[in-house]
Amino acid sequence: MPRLPQATRRQFFSASVGALTGAIAAPSIIPARALGHGATAPSDRVTVAILGSGQRALFETRQYPSFDNVEIVALCDAQESRRLSAKATLEKQYAEQRPGNSYRGIRMYAEFHELLAQKDIDGVYIASPDHWHVSMLIPTLAAGKHVHCEKPLGVSIEQDLAARNAARKYKKVFQYGAELRSNHETRKAAELVLNGRIGKVQKIYVVGPPSTIGGSATPGIPIPPGFDYDRWLGPAPVKLFSADRCLTDNPRGIFNLSDYTLGNIANWAAHPLDQVQRWADAAGRTDPPVQYEGSGKFPTEGFFDTAYQWKVRCTWADGLVLDFMDNDTYHGLPDAPHPAVAWGSGADAAKMSNGAVFVGTEGWVIVSYGMVLTNPASLMDSVIGPNEIHLHDSALATIPEGLPKGFQQTLTAAHHQDWVRAIRTGSPVADDSESAFRSDMISQLSELCIRTGEPVRWDPVNETITGNDMARMMMRRAMRSPWSVA
Repeated sequence: MPRLPQATRRQFFSASVGALTGAIAAPSIIPARALGHGATAPSDRVTVAILGSGQRALFETRQYPSFDNVEIVALCDAQESRRLSAKATLEKQYAEQRPGNSYRGIRMYAEFHELLAQKDIDGVYIASPDHWHVSMLIPTLAAGKHVHCEKPLGVSIEQDLAARNAARKYKKVFQYGAELRSNHETRKAAELVLNGRIGKVQKIYVVGPPSTIGGSATPGIPIPPGFDYDRWLGPAPVKLFSADRCLTDNPRGIFNLSDYTLGNIANWAAHPLDQVQRWADAAGRTDPPVQYEGSGKFPTEGFFDTAYQWKVRCTWADGLVLDFMDNDTYHGLPDAPHPAVAWGSGADAAKMSNGAVFVGTEGWVIVSYGMVLTNPASLMDSVIGPNEIHLHDSALATIPEGLPKGFQQTLTAAHHQDWVRAIRTGSPVADDSESAFRSDMISQLSELCIRTGEPVRWDPVNETITGNDMARMMMRRAMRSPWSVA
């Protein structure tokens, strides 16, 4: 998952939004000893392995040593330098967080099937590039492991269907990595909409940041020692090794090249799409929208080739409309909510970069990453009664001492702990495979709509596209042998 732009990350801590804001509040910090740190015997801890040990994996798993009920025991990556760096960072944190308390140490693997064969691993966190998600997810479930998978689910409809069907078949605990669900305020926002606080929902907007334009395929450079490029490519086609494809952190080819991703229409936009899906699941909408009409733009110059502009009208079977678009397009809509608040800093401070916007007959609710806004502002003070709809609560009640600081760290810690709790107790998770599939389908079908330049209709009974032959053929993405969705 791509990092949030720096200005947007800062807004979580510094934005002043006055009476309109339902502030994203952090739980209280509590010493680890008060949480019973050390009370769980090592043999009773959930053991977790990481597939993909790059930037995102390390960001999300550095919070594991703060919790006594789980332990990282293995990691896998095609780059030796990343394996070594991740192992050193995490083991150092374990040593600091658990002085005198036993922990297993972290084994390293270059090949993920070898890791999956290890009997002492309960769950696997998949933090690989998007094109690897389903090719890793299905064997992981088949090996009897529980899965926490980063978003998006897959890079084709065929892959999404295969992932959902595998989750149904193997019945292991599956958590989708849209961590914004694991927050008190975003849950409250969805409950307000579900319980009629904005009246009848009339319109929904989903707003996401565009993909990056630019990059260069040249010059071709030697593959660094310890980088297994063939294994890194996996199911993707063989292409010239270059820095912007594989090595640069910003911009990163894996988030902007269609060989590996659909771009931010699926990757970053998965966050606000997932907030709408959370509402849709609880509202009884068991199928994604069925009609997709709109347009978009793809780069005509440079290396990167995923959509940087889109506007798609997605319509459910009952006629309710979801307008899905990039943030620049949203800013130009005169009839959509544009609250005058500080979204960030700099030139774009007044512009919402991402969000799920629910417009009702009596008000609206906006769920952005780091900010909840309502109109009227008093909605966030509304009490959800005992006989009203309540959603699954996966937020942290307390923060253990030593947890890496930051809004995203708190969210990811809560989301992973929700998964660990489900593995230990059989409780539900915040974001299961069925919800992940439905959310992912909106980005998949929208991308096919703008790529083919024609409307797309989804048949939820037969789970196929009708009325657009080109889009139907593109439901399947070619995968390099021997990889497949089987």
